[in-house]
Amino acid sequence: MTIKIENLRKRFDAFPALDGIDLEIRQGELLALLGPSGSGKTTLLRVIAGLEHPDAGRVLFGGEDATGLGVQERRVGFVFQHYALFRHLTVADNIGFGLKVRRGRERWPRAKIDARVEELLSLVQLQGLGGRYPAQLSGGQRQRVALARALAIEPRVLLLDEPFGALDAQVRRDLRGWLRELHERTGLTTVFVTHDQEEALELADRVAILNHGRIEQLGTPADAYDRPASPFVYSFVGAVNRLRGRRQGERIEVAGLALPAPVDNTPAEGELDLFVRPEDLRVGEGGWSATVVAAQRSGPRMRVRARLDEGEGQELEIELPVDAGRVHTPGSRVGLLPVRFGAFPAG
Repeated sequence: MTIKIENLRKRFDAFPALDGIDLEIRQGELLALLGPSGSGKTTLLRVIAGLEHPDAGRVLFGGEDATGLGVQERRVGFVFQHYALFRHLTVADNIGFGLKVRRGRERWPRAKIDARVEELLSLVQLQGLGGRYPAQLSGGQRQRVALARALAIEPRVLLLDEPFGALDAQVRRDLRGWLRELHERTGLTTVFVTHDQEEALELADRVAILNHGRIEQLGTPADAYDRPASPFVYSFVGAVNRLRGRRQGERIEVAGLALPAPVDNTPAEGELDLFVRPEDLRVGEGGWSATVVAAQRSGPRMRVRARLDEGEGQELEIELPVDAGRVHTPGSRVGLLPVRFGAFPAG
């Protein structure tokens, strides 16, 4: 099922939650809506689901206008951050709930419902736990039950709102891999909301990065990280150093260092902001002269902070392999050369 969103607008009083969103979600893809709090990502997901109605614009499912349809008519499966399971029902009854409340021709025989529940328990790797209650499960297991319940109605689209936000870090990592495998098996068009950039970059086929109700960039995880389309994306996705510079012909000058001007986004003249990620700074000759002020190990890498001789004493963060980072103790001198960077008009 493809989903097409055209010029979607939604305001809450004076606040523009969605400000002219255009987006096409491909058949069978796993799309992440990524952005900070208040960026509009959850509102967009709720409009797709039919839980919110837009002030303007359209939502099309498979080419058909679904803007005026309710949640049940759209046949979407929705998974919330806090599970929303019925505590007084067993796992099996929670999963089968959406099927049991159907009326008329839509209602399934009990045997078919039971078979579907068993199929889903196996799919989410909870075989044998159908008779338990939500309170008897771990957080990760409860979220699997919530996902099975969303899948029970055989939805055309699966929507997830911060599905792992209430879980601890290790469980989140485990469930991310499991969700990706589940998506490959079901082939459902899936949209999930997250503010966790690592989650989005690891899971999604494409990422839509939202800011102030607008899409700043839409593309693959590699595009978002390696080729940010704006200063906001550079700053939001991954760590980055930001320095003020100036365009001079085919070169840009930043803190006394001349660099070739990037092809994209660099202003034709005048002041600019240079963005360079910590892992894209190389220690060696011919770059900025700096003094190390701090070094700290972060897992298999070293995070080194160094103060530039020029540029009003600005500090840069460098990411190095542990063995290389250990030799750069506070007070030592280093040369820093940016091997990949981006430049935008000064903000």
